[in-house]
Amino acid sequence: MMVALDGTIVAIANPAIGKDLHASWAQLQWITNAYFLALAVSLITAGKLGDRFGHRQTFLIGVTGFAAASGAIGLSDTIGMVVTFRVFQGLFGALLMPAALGLLRATFPAEKLNMAIGIWGMVIGASTAGGPILGGVLVEHVNWQSVFFINVPVGALALILGVVMLLDHRAENAPRSFDIPGIVLLSGAMFCLVWALIKAPTWGWGDGKTWAFLGAAVLAFAVFAFWETRVKEPLIPLGLFRSVPLSAGVVLMVLMAIAFMGGLFFVTFYLQNVHGMSPINAGLHLLPLTGMMIVASPLAGAMITKVGPRIPLAGGMVATAVAMYGMSTLDTGTGSGVMSVWFALLGLGLAPVMVGATEVIVGNAPMELSGVAGGLQQAAMQIGGSLGTAVLGAVMASKVDNDLAGNWKDAGLPPLTAAQADQASQAVQQGIAPVPKGVPEAVAAKIATVAHDTFISGMSLASLVAAGVAAVAVLVALLTKRGVNAEAGAGVGHI
Repeated sequence: MMVALDGTIVAIANPAIGKDLHASWAQLQWITNAYFLALAVSLITAGKLGDRFGHRQTFLIGVTGFAAASGAIGLSDTIGMVVTFRVFQGLFGALLMPAALGLLRATFPAEKLNMAIGIWGMVIGASTAGGPILGGVLVEHVNWQSVFFINVPVGALALILGVVMLLDHRAENAPRSFDIPGIVLLSGAMFCLVWALIKAPTWGWGDGKTWAFLGAAVLAFAVFAFWETRVKEPLIPLGLFRSVPLSAGVVLMVLMAIAFMGGLFFVTFYLQNVHGMSPINAGLHLLPLTGMMIVASPLAGAMITKVGPRIPLAGGMVATAVAMYGMSTLDTGTGSGVMSVWFALLGLGLAPVMVGATEVIVGNAPMELSGVAGGLQQAAMQIGGSLGTAVLGAVMASKVDNDLAGNWKDAGLPPLTAAQADQASQAVQQGIAPVPKGVPEAVAAKIATVAHDTFISGMSLASLVAAGVAAVAVLVALLTKRGVNAEAGAGVGHI
């Protein structure tokens, strides 16, 4: 809950942090980027640590470090300190996330594993979608520091319960050594990939720097794959990917995250800047999405146990595709009831995918690699989220750039200089009306109408692209099947 929550809760706190610590927009972006970079780069390595030293110890260290880093952020008085401790948050979060899945896999027998992962998916989904709600309440009624301080008592409780309740399961043939060159190559590849996705909206997709980092990522992945075939105990045995269901599960997780995180990114701007809602009110409008994930995730776990993952996963992605198509029809006059239908359908579609894809990935991996499989699942979700925000953001930016000048002219507004047009485009991409000071009310209303209509056209196109991604994911879901190694869970001795 802590790790998923901190992925989205901070966006609400950024304006208050910037005002209090006198931070620039670029520095505020680093609060989010530093966290996601550290998390994405280290997830698979952290999963390997759990496989080697035991998931219980790794989980407890991760929980303790995450809570301590959160407390340190709340006590920080410079933006540099906040960013530094966000990196530590990401590193410790990477320790506890795969370890949590490894513990579930080792603890529950095959017939109960899907329900356990369903409850886990419920918490992850609800925390991700609920971050803006809790963040809005805390920032509005307490302060931005409380967004981070809240993790301290939660972490302390998790540590106490973990020490008392968790058993130290160890696989008999757990890895005994570390593939240091593999760790360096994979970490470098992940860094270059995620960095390129983070910076592409700023640099531009045609910029040489963007393609240099993407090229470096491809090269590092290729060298990593070659090295893994030569080392005795590889970080990720490439034989894992001979399992078509496991590979399909990883791809499905990426596609699901593209549609979910990319779509959710625009919805917050739509609710707050187009409809003029407060952060709390915007969060409340997302309750159908959050609530449906809470209700549907355990039910999806039970259904997957009964009929296998293929039908629930394919059905979930169909629902997601329909929901994203529905969100492409939203406009400035759409009422809360219609929004709620599409948000609820999105939650209903995402729940079985979050649960089923996780079981397919972790359940099809050997027990001694459950941590690495958990790291793969989380890394796929992080990469998909970054890819969704970057690619759908580029679609939105392109559509706004193409439409804004024509819409502006058609409204009879005075022409803009190149610099003014660029600034106006950046504002409109967030649903903000670029109204200069001292403009007559009638002109301001025209500018707002043009800005919001142009934003809606960009969001609609991005939502249609997300719907297309979800439709492709339906075909990928048909390649999945129940984990062939799931029965190994709960049969492992504990220490």
